[in-house]
Amino acid sequence: MSEIHVAHHEGNRYEVTVKGGKTTTHHVDLPRNYYLKLSGGKISEEDLIRRSFEFLLKHEPNTAIFPRFELATINRYFPDFEATMTREI
Repeated sequence: MSEIHVAHHEGNRYEVTVKGGKTTTHHVDLPRNYYLKLSGGKISEEDLIRRSFEFLLKHEPNTAIFPRFELATINRYFPDFEATMTREI
């Protein structure tokens, strides 16, 4: 299993490091309204991003994850993402 580290930068920007077979770094934007839509404020932004990467890693290797993206982009490629997140939180 991969190890996921989430670090908050300024505003709604986060840096995510995934340590697996190969270590990768990703820059993720999480607008406040999207965070509230998925989490209802029940978990931290960092926890939502970590869970989102766990979701992604079930579908693709960390080396296939975009190096920079907005969290809502995941739903374009995996239409069950938002339903999965809201159901599991």
